[in-house]
Amino acid sequence: MLSTIERRLSATLRDARRTAARRFLVDRQTGLWRSELAWLGVRSRDHARITAVLDETPDTRTLVLEPPRGWVPHRPGQWTRVEIELAGVRTSRCYSLSSAPHDPELRITVKRVPNGRVSGRLHALRAGDALRISPAEGQFVLPTHPARLLLLSGGSGITPMRAMWRALLESDAADVVIVHHARTRADVIFGAELDALAKRRGFRVVVRLDDEHARPGEGGFDEGALRTAVPDLFAGSAGSAADLEEREVFVCGPPAMMQRVEAMGLPRLHVERFAAMPRPAADPDATEVLVTLGGRASPSGRTLPARTDGTLLDQLEAAGERPASGCRMGLCRTCSCLKRSGTVRHAISGAISDAPDEIIQLCVSVPCTDVELGPIVQAAVHSAMPHERAAERTLDPREKLARRSTQKVDPR
Repeated sequence: MLSTIERRLSATLRDARRTAARRFLVDRQTGLWRSELAWLGVRSRDHARITAVLDETPDTRTLVLEPPRGWVPHRPGQWTRVEIELAGVRTSRCYSLSSAPHDPELRITVKRVPNGRVSGRLHALRAGDALRISPAEGQFVLPTHPARLLLLSGGSGITPMRAMWRALLESDAADVVIVHHARTRADVIFGAELDALAKRRGFRVVVRLDDEHARPGEGGFDEGALRTAVPDLFAGSAGSAADLEEREVFVCGPPAMMQRVEAMGLPRLHVERFAAMPRPAADPDATEVLVTLGGRASPSGRTLPARTDGTLLDQLEAAGERPASGCRMGLCRTCSCLKRSGTVRHAISGAISDAPDEIIQLCVSVPCTDVELGPIVQAAVHSAMPHERAAERTLDPREKLARRSTQKVDPR
């Protein structure tokens, strides 16, 4: 009798162990599949997964991304709009893609801006996190059949240039001069790649540093520095144009550098404005105007005071509004809205918009008269994803909605 009970008990325990083991393995495998399927569900929309984070300089990191499903290959030099959560508000900035179209992964390289909320958040991300990105955009791209090129960059303006030179690595007819400017050797982004590139046929690389090449009390990059770095580009044979005038010139860097290069009047100049537009200086002669939101006929319309020396975006944010915005320099068109009436001035080009029912961009539009706007797209407000909430704890939770833009890649 006892032996029968022992056998039955032993069989029951054995079956229990088998059931527990089977359930453990099945549940574990199910969990793995669920996590992968959940990721595929996110990735199928517009999220890229971070596979690695690379330190380029003390304040610059590259995020290596697995592209979203259905990603259309970009052209070298284009940018993507990156969207993150800040205090529950969806915020976007534009960053150049630093990878070439043929690379197996995407890359964006982000320089951390002092007190920069977006660049600070991106620096807090880790491998495995998801990042919402838009399809590639922008016209700062290599020509279809590039011939002789000059790539001029300063600081983090080198990021779109990396995509360009990597796209040209396999070209037998490459004739590319790369001139990069930085403050110190430690500030040179992609320094090791530039050293290796200088040894390749068809490429010439010049790195100019303030602490090594600038005279005491001087710094920055101008035509004199370019002449010193590559004097042969300014020489032409008898009856022919200088080499520089026959090259497609791409320039991206700090605003002062950009202005100096543009002043040279190069005939084949392509410009990418890498830093956010500076705020208009306070004008003692500025006047007060009224900005009406949503139209006077709208029951939710609101009339706000504004000044003629600031952009509509800055002033709306200061008044507590939350317009959707991105690059803050007139590139991404996230803040576009209808101007029903009134006159505004483009803060960069100076162009005047005074006709009714015109589309304007809030980030680069300065009111000149009373303005009536159509409905404004509001910044999305929703709960952050788990990995975004974890990263958010590294920031001051008391910070309010950003009223200042950050650099583009560190956007646009």
